[in-house]
Amino acid sequence: MSDSTAIQALLFDVFGTVVDWRTSVAAQLRPFLARHNIGADPYDLAHAWRRKYQPALDEIRGGRRPFVRLDVLHRENLESALADVGVDPASIPAGELDELNLVWHRLDPWPDSVPGLRRLKQRFIIAPLSNGNIRLMTDVAKRAGLPWDAILGAEVVQAYKPSHEVYQRTADVLGMRPQEICMVAAHNGDLAAARQCGFRTAFVLRATEYGPNQKTNLRAEQDWDWVVDDLETLATRLGCPA
Repeated sequence: MSDSTAIQALLFDVFGTVVDWRTSVAAQLRPFLARHNIGADPYDLAHAWRRKYQPALDEIRGGRRPFVRLDVLHRENLESALADVGVDPASIPAGELDELNLVWHRLDPWPDSVPGLRRLKQRFIIAPLSNGNIRLMTDVAKRAGLPWDAILGAEVVQAYKPSHEVYQRTADVLGMRPQEICMVAAHNGDLAAARQCGFRTAFVLRATEYGPNQKTNLRAEQDWDWVVDDLETLATRLGCPA
């Protein structure tokens, strides 16, 4: 059993780990598609939009583009995703697309997220370490009731995960040694990068993040310090009162 006594902070991936982006985005796309008589499945469009995410970040991580916040990338990717499902984005008023882009600010938490975070907050500093920008993370937290102690992540350090500088600079922002921080994520790649920077690691299984046919992140791919099915179980494993 891993020892948590040295840990002072838990940092969380958010998209997929703390919030159910797929269901949330699809639910908000449905009325938009109906209003414009677009026959695309809302889940298909949500997935098409999300598939643009990592390639857009790669342009910045690779130094081919200066840092811009995720809201900007999401807005650009929305137009590309609409084109992928046969919709000319120029046929939709720009203001309506701007509003639609804010679906990422209105994501619902997994059922265990809020109670789990509240328990973990009793013992640890808790904060997102997300590629989402500060306003996005703040809006999600206020709507979903996520009880963060701070908003940390890409916009704070001007870099995107899983670049090592994100984890290293965040530890510095907190004034902590890497080994005093545990990264919590449903994605093995995120945890691998955090571990390489000296963080402790906790894997949370989210087997339906991408729907019933999900093919990735269905198991812990390394011997992470903790492997759990939900945040309430993590709280119990870390000795947080119910």
